[in-house]
Amino acid sequence: MTPHSSLPLNWHPAVPPAPVTLRGRYVTLEPLDSNSHSSALWQATKGHDELWQFLFDGPYAAKTNLRRAIEEKQSASDSVFLAIVPVATGRAGGWASFMRMEPVDGVIEVGNILLSPSLQRTTAATEAMYLMASHVFDHLGYRRYEWKCNGENLASRRAAERLGFTFEGIFRQHLVVKGRNRDTAWYSMLDGEWPVRKRAFEAWLDSSNFDAKGRQRKSLKKLSIL
Repeated sequence: MTPHSSLPLNWHPAVPPAPVTLRGRYVTLEPLDSNSHSSALWQATKGHDELWQFLFDGPYAAKTNLRRAIEEKQSASDSVFLAIVPVATGRAGGWASFMRMEPVDGVIEVGNILLSPSLQRTTAATEAMYLMASHVFDHLGYRRYEWKCNGENLASRRAAERLGFTFEGIFRQHLVVKGRNRDTAWYSMLDGEWPVRKRAFEAWLDSSNFDAKGRQRKSLKKLSIL
């Protein structure tokens, strides 16, 4: 019998995600809302069409177009979008979603991640991913947390590995997105792996891991293998 061939005796289906507010030291995640977040997200993303290269939607030529897209996301029945709001600014700088959820099997994906330039490579962005993973494993009871991205999106693939996801392979000619073929890179994190990943996240996010200039003392990857 392989390690993954049986379920715990107390296994039961996971809880479907709902709009939720998740608060950390550096960032707050809150339900994406067109009234609350459209202006800040337009200011954070306008003039940066490259942000949308690997996403299913965008770029948007006007604030009204972005607002309409946000309205569609906040009313979607097959995903839950959360705005990423750094504590330092109090203004939304991106979003991420829980999607492709299968509570009966305990499987869920984090995806449709938009990080404006002001959010990229920040402690707030890392904490946002920690808060979402913690919610999935610690509160909703999922067994498998997935990350999928365009195989050509090297930045997303590096992020997945840094965050503790395991590469599982490439699904060739998996999707057609914006008129182009997409080979999809699949990554996952399992519930049995989460306790180690969680300790690494919390050690990395601790204030003692940063010097007076905000530079990390130990990388998340290094902490994950200690």
